[in-house]
Amino acid sequence: TSAVEREPTHGVPHRLKTSAVEREPTHGVPQRLKTPAVEREQRIHTNLNQTGVNHMKINPNNVDILISAVSKEQYPETGLKEIALSGRSNVGKSSFINTIVGRKNLARTSSKPGKTQTLNFFNVDEKFIFVDVPGYGYAQQSKQAREKWGKFIEQYLSERQELAGVIQLIDLRHKPTEDDVLMYNYLKHFDLPVIVICTKMDKIPKSKVDKHIKIIKQHLEFDPGDTIIPFSSVDKINVDAVLSALESLINDTQI
Repeated sequence: TSAVEREPTHGVPHRLKTSAVEREPTHGVPQRLKTPAVEREQRIHTNLNQTGVNHMKINPNNVDILISAVSKEQYPETGLKEIALSGRSNVGKSSFINTIVGRKNLARTSSKPGKTQTLNFFNVDEKFIFVDVPGYGYAQQSKQAREKWGKFIEQYLSERQELAGVIQLIDLRHKPTEDDVLMYNYLKHFDLPVIVICTKMDKIPKSKVDKHIKIIKQHLEFDPGDTIIPFSSVDKINVDAVLSALESLINDTQI
């Protein structure tokens, strides 16, 4: 899919105008995908339901930040596929990254939401690149700053050919915010595969997890070709499931 074919709308996510109706499935499978969405979903969910399933292994000692980019001219050229991480400020992106790669302080957590103002590229054991995207929904950012970073994020998500898919993090305890829904619509507007990670699973009773997942799927008008996984960085719940989903996503896309 070329950048021209994926011409961006104006803004991410608070200025997004794409509605659920506008993101009806297009004809055929997006060029970035080798495997149809239904088949991809079936394989991923089969993996999630298995115990002791094989998944890619990550060497924590071979994970490093490559660059904190402020312009597309600074994007690294590694030949590896990239997985972007998107989410509301304070949803737990840094903790998620650290848990998945097995490092305590690779991505720094901050007590000041909205602090990340760059695209942070992490080389994950020469297997793929995590790209930490600035958090959205932080009211104390100035309008000018939000517009600046909105355009920057929009450019990356709509034009970066190395982008294989996006992990969108949503707080499992609450229904998705308006910004969460807008961002999900935006990603589907560009036919990007999405893994929805529902964070802070340790904060609610296990008996209520399925109910909360159902609420999130309803509010997002969740695409059945995508994957949704409840997750806890504290208890390291479903780390293997995330790694399996990542591996499937990486193997099913081409750049």
